[in-house]
Amino acid sequence: MTELNQSPSTEHVRPSWRALLSPLSDLLVILGGALLVWRAWVIGERLLARGVDIYLDLPPLFASWAPHTGPGTVPAILLALLVIISGPTLAARLRWGPLLAVTYPVTLGWMFSLTMIEGWNFGVVTKLSNPKNYLAEIDRVETVSSMLSGFTERILLEPGSWAVHVSGHPPGVLMVFVWMDRIGLGGGIAASVMCMLVGSTTVLSIATTLRALGEEHVARAMLPFGVLLPGMVWMGVSADAMFAGVAACGIALLAVGTTRGDRLGDLVALTSGLLLGFTLYLSYGLVLVGLFALVVLALTRRLRPILFAVAGVVVVVVLFTVHGFWWLEGYELVRIRYYQGIADTRPYSYFVWANLACVVLVAGPAVLVSLRRLATAPRRLELGARLLTVAALVAIAAADLSGMSKAEVERIWLPFTMWLAVPCAVLPRGQHRWWLTAQAVLALLINHLVITRW
Repeated sequence: MTELNQSPSTEHVRPSWRALLSPLSDLLVILGGALLVWRAWVIGERLLARGVDIYLDLPPLFASWAPHTGPGTVPAILLALLVIISGPTLAARLRWGPLLAVTYPVTLGWMFSLTMIEGWNFGVVTKLSNPKNYLAEIDRVETVSSMLSGFTERILLEPGSWAVHVSGHPPGVLMVFVWMDRIGLGGGIAASVMCMLVGSTTVLSIATTLRALGEEHVARAMLPFGVLLPGMVWMGVSADAMFAGVAACGIALLAVGTTRGDRLGDLVALTSGLLLGFTLYLSYGLVLVGLFALVVLALTRRLRPILFAVAGVVVVVVLFTVHGFWWLEGYELVRIRYYQGIADTRPYSYFVWANLACVVLVAGPAVLVSLRRLATAPRRLELGARLLTVAALVAIAAADLSGMSKAEVERIWLPFTMWLAVPCAVLPRGQHRWWLTAQAVLALLINHLVITRW
C-alpha cells in the first residue's frame, strides 16, 4: 500500500511544477532586464529634456541611434551561426589544446566582423587616434622615463594637461602605445589591431583559469558563451579590450602557477605577478582584478608560488614608483580631474542604477538566466566558477558605487563583465544553442542599430 505522504500523484506533480516554473522564472528575469534598460532610456531622455547634460545621445549607452549595415555584417552573421551550430559540440569533444587553437581565431574573427559593421575607417583606423585618445599624446613623450616622472603634473585639467583618456589612466597604457610607436608600429591601425589581438585572448584565459582550478568541464561549457558575449561589440575596438586580455591572462597564469607545485610553477606565478602588477598601471579600476586573484589564491593555498606572485607585483610597483609615478597620488588626482569634466553634470542618482542597464546589454539574456538559476541552486556550478562569478559581480558593484563610473561602463567594465560568461555553464546542454542564438542576436542588433563611441 502506498503511504499518503508518498503518493504517486505527488511525486509526478512536483517535477512538472518545477519544469513549468523554471522557464517562467527565466522569462521574468529577461523581462526585468529589458525593463531596466527601457527605464534607463526613459529617465535619461527626461534628464536631457530638462537640460541636464549627461553627454549621452542614447542613454544609458554612449552611442547614437543609427541603423546601418557594413562590410562586417555578413561575416558576423556567418561566424555567429558557426559558433551556434558547432560551438557546443566542438567545446565538448576537442582536446584542450586544439580547442583553444580553434577558439582564438573564431573569437578574433567575430570581434573584427562586429567592428567592421561600422566600416574600416571609423571602426578601426580612427578609433584610437582621435584628439582625446592615447595616440594623440605620443609625440609629447620624449622618453618613457621623463613621461613617468612628470605624469602626475599633467593630470588635472589645465593648460598643458594630458588628453582625456591619458589623464584618466595610469601611465602604463600610454607606455604601451609609445613602445609600439618606437618599434615602428605607430598609428591607429596598429593600435586597434593590437587591442583586438590581446582582447581576443580574454575568453581563452578565463577558460584556462577554470581548467587550472580543476573545472575543465565548466570551461568547455562556457567557451562558446564567452565568444558570443554581446560585450564583444565594445571589445572591438577599445583599449579596454587590451586591459581585459592582460588582466585575464594574469589571473590564468596565477591559477596555473599556484596549482603546479614545481619550479616551473614558481616561474609562472612570478610572471603572473609581473603581469598583474602592470595591470594596475593600465587602469585604476583594475585594482578590482585583485578579487579574482584572491579567489585563485584561496582555492589553491600554496604559499611558495603565492610569494613569487606577490614579488612580481612588488617589482612592478617599485619600478614605477622609483621612476616618479606613485599610484595612489595618481588616483587622487584622477578623482579631481574626473569631476572637473563631464562627471560633474552626470547625476550619481541616475547612473548608479542606469549603469546596470548597460551591464544587461553587455551580458545578454543567457547570463541573466544563468545568474538566476545559479542563485536558486548554487551547487549547480563548481566552487571555483561560483567564486569567480561572485568576484565579477562584486567588482562591478564596487566600481558602480565608487562614483568613478558614470556612463560608458559598457566599455570600461569589460575586464569584469567578460567573466560573466562563466555561469552560463549551468544552462542545460540541450538548450545551449538556443541561448547562444539569443546572445548573438542581441550583439548583432546592438551593432547594427547604434553607432558605439568612446
